[in-house]
Amino acid sequence: MLRCETTAEVRSAVAGWRAQGARVALVPTMGYLHAGHMALVERAGKLAERVVVSIFVNPTQFGDPDDLARYPRDEARDLAMLREAGVDAAFLPAPAEIYPDGDETIVETTRMANVLHGAVRPGHFRGVTTVVARLFNIVGPDVAVFGEKDYQQLQIIRRMVRDLHFPLEIEAVPTVREPDGLALSSRNVRLSAEDRAAATVLHRALERAESLARPGATVEALRGAIEAEMAREPRAILRGLDIAHPLTLEPLSGPLEGPAAIMLSAEFGGILLIDQKVVTP
Repeated sequence: MLRCETTAEVRSAVAGWRAQGARVALVPTMGYLHAGHMALVERAGKLAERVVVSIFVNPTQFGDPDDLARYPRDEARDLAMLREAGVDAAFLPAPAEIYPDGDETIVETTRMANVLHGAVRPGHFRGVTTVVARLFNIVGPDVAVFGEKDYQQLQIIRRMVRDLHFPLEIEAVPTVREPDGLALSSRNVRLSAEDRAAATVLHRALERAESLARPGATVEALRGAIEAEMAREPRAILRGLDIAHPLTLEPLSGPLEGPAAIMLSAEFGGILLIDQKVVTP
């Protein structure tokens, strides 16, 4: 596996593969890899002959400097996992490689980045689209793979790719969960044992909403059921609950007339976790 730290290094590798007629897939990550990331890597390997995984803890998507500083990191472990998975190149740029001195350019979906979870975390999705756009330009993949757990992020990136005419495909992989239903996240390691047990309420709340999503059900009924389930867990602080059109992210209300994306965020001991589910009546 190649280890690339500069734009020139990863572009050279990709150019060599392209000269051989290979398709290239990119899996952007912030490291501290887990089985959810590896599901993305596995899918990427089925979509392209060569796979690049980027590891970059992006400072522009963190509103709290302390949250950035505490984000878990383990480069040696990450690289070992990628080698075992047969990844062709790991791209580990320094911040100055992504954001050169004097940088002043941003990329933002002006509406989709500032609704739903974006209203709870101002500037977060602007940081995401800015770094992902740069990674796309640096690596130049044929396909990029993302998880559905970060559902709003997924739809925002799809919109950015469409609007800016990036010549690549976006592939989504379903959320990978622990046996008790908790969505895998690099942040889970920071939970206390009590908060780790409490965090399963996110999955239970979504499952409850899905059980109610049948003809005649209303968005308001689903919202009430989720709020009631969350309220039964005293360690959970509900931060965001959005029920929206699965593609446009426009808020929904009234009777369910088609698929609806439910996006949920809550704090457990100061750690913000998210989860999602698309339900169909």
